[in-house]
Amino acid sequence: MSYFNNKPSPELVLATEDTVLRGFGLSNAKVKYVKDLSAKVFSGEVKLKGFSKMTDEEVIEHLTQIKGIGVWSAHMFLIFTLGRLNILPTGDLGIRKAVMLNYGLKKMPTEDKVKKLARENNWHPYCTVASIYLWQSLDSKI
Repeated sequence: MSYFNNKPSPELVLATEDTVLRGFGLSNAKVKYVKDLSAKVFSGEVKLKGFSKMTDEEVIEHLTQIKGIGVWSAHMFLIFTLGRLNILPTGDLGIRKAVMLNYGLKKMPTEDKVKKLARENNWHPYCTVASIYLWQSLDSKI
């Protein structure tokens, strides 16, 4: 982002007025989340390096201590940034809808039902691959 000369450090973000960040298209809530992340990185509470050496559970625990980042966001980070192959984002509505459509269910499955289907159909240790196929299947079913 050119405002930060393409190097938005935690210090710069924290020193930036909320109205400026809102001008970038961030909602009030996202401004708070970005500032919380910046404060935690600046203080050392959150470290942005070393994720690749952490277990999936450690990454989720580390990321969800940041306001605005929940398990779904952590799952997306694990899948699309770290390339983890065994992530089953059961909280993702697209996954749940795809399971419903592909498995002929009458209603949207619960997260537990998705986990059960994954076990029964031997998706492990490639739940991410199954998830990508499920998302892709929605393109032809919607």
